[in-house]
Amino acid sequence: MAVPWRAVGQLALVLIGAGSAWQFQDWRYGKQLADQARQHGETLNQLTMAGAEAQKAEQDKRLELEQKLADSEQTHYRKLSDAQRDQDRLRDRLATADVRLSVLLDAADVAKDCGMPTAAGAGGVDHAAIRARLDPAHAQRIIAITDTGDRGLIALAACQAYVRELVTK
Repeated sequence: MAVPWRAVGQLALVLIGAGSAWQFQDWRYGKQLADQARQHGETLNQLTMAGAEAQKAEQDKRLELEQKLADSEQTHYRKLSDAQRDQDRLRDRLATADVRLSVLLDAADVAKDCGMPTAAGAGGVDHAAIRARLDPAHAQRIIAITDTGDRGLIALAACQAYVRELVTK
């Protein structure tokens, strides 16, 4: 049997050509896949950087808000402690009879035979006003009521400042 060398040669050329084409396609697709992987890596890197920037911006906002809240809390506490100190001082002065509370009476409404003087003394600051001195126990109760009212007003002012801060953002 005779070996057809020509057919073997052609088959070898076809196989070499197919192998070469296969190798060429491998290089070409390999380059495309490498480019695609590089682009994918760059995209992921950009997304990671954008996420990190967004996270840092949110952390900065949170820290700014925490600082504002701490400042607001400190201001509120200072106002409350100042009001408490003033109330305590007034309460102490009332207890030691250093200060006496009195109320102005309406001269037209005073009973005719109650025995109250109709004119103020020479040392008074009200011009001919009729005053009645309060019992120290009642004065203490009034001071306690005003203390509660002052605390409420301070808390209200703090809430209003907080709402104003929220509205401006």
